Amino acid sequence: MVIKKEKPFEKGYQAITELHGKHKEMMLDFGLLTLDKGDTYSCNKALERAYLLIKGEVEFVWENNKEIGKRFSCFDESPTVLHVPQNVALTIRALENSELCVERTENEKEFASKFYKPEDIRSDVFGAGVLNEASIRTVRTVFDGEINPDSNMVLGEVINHPGKWSSYPPHDHPHPEIYHYRLFPKQGFGISLFDEEPMLVKDGDTSLILPDKTHSQVAAAGYAMYYIWMIPHLPHDRWLPSTRYFRGEHDWMLEKDVKVWPERPYED
Repeated sequence: MVIKKEKPFEKGYQAITELHGKHKEMMLDFGLLTLDKGDTYSCNKALERAYLLIKGEVEFVWENNKEIGKRFSCFDESPTVLHVPQNVALTIRALENSELCVERTENEKEFASKFYKPEDIRSDVFGAGVLNEASIRTVRTVFDGEINPDSNMVLGEVINHPGKWSSYPPHDHPHPEIYHYRLFPKQGFGISLFDEEPMLVKDGDTSLILPDKTHSQVAAAGYAMYYIWMIPHLPHDRWLPSTRYFRGEHDWMLEKDVKVWPERPYED
């Protein structure tokens, strides 16, 4: 399903999914934190938490540490992220009008807090040189089951290049997944495909992808589509970079040196 953005996001924290409330089947707290310049937000919860800066400039303070994150464009720049285990007190102070993605889940494991600078974020280009570049996209992984084996969640970003596909070929996995979208220019749109059901997505919308639901995305020509992707690990099934199960009728596109029309001639 797609949660449509009906009005501007409210100041402060706005919950979109809740661990024990609305959309609890996603197994994550996900929300947006909107701060005006000079605002301060403090939090100390018995939850693992990650704060990803979408835009603006903020000061993060935690465990006798202090760092500043600044981001003008989520399309052109990798994010700044603070990731902490449960019961770590933190404060975020807005140095400019700012917006952050907040991801939270239950996790009793202890691990070291981590401040990710843009240069710490793994950034890959997927789909280059195949399928006539029809699925070329930029994938940024903040942390997953390999980068932080003690985390109970996954966090990353995708830049869906204009007119191109991502999360492609169509695939599924037993973990629920959340996509939160931004478009450039803002009036743009894309299509989020769940099994065989297409859903229109626009700037500020959120897709909720249920377990084992086949999914893929396409951005309208002329419009870049950015989305944050969030996945909870399952108790006995951690999500890893290899945890994608492609639909059998489409997995031929994964073959080495695959050809598509017009390089591949028509056959009946």
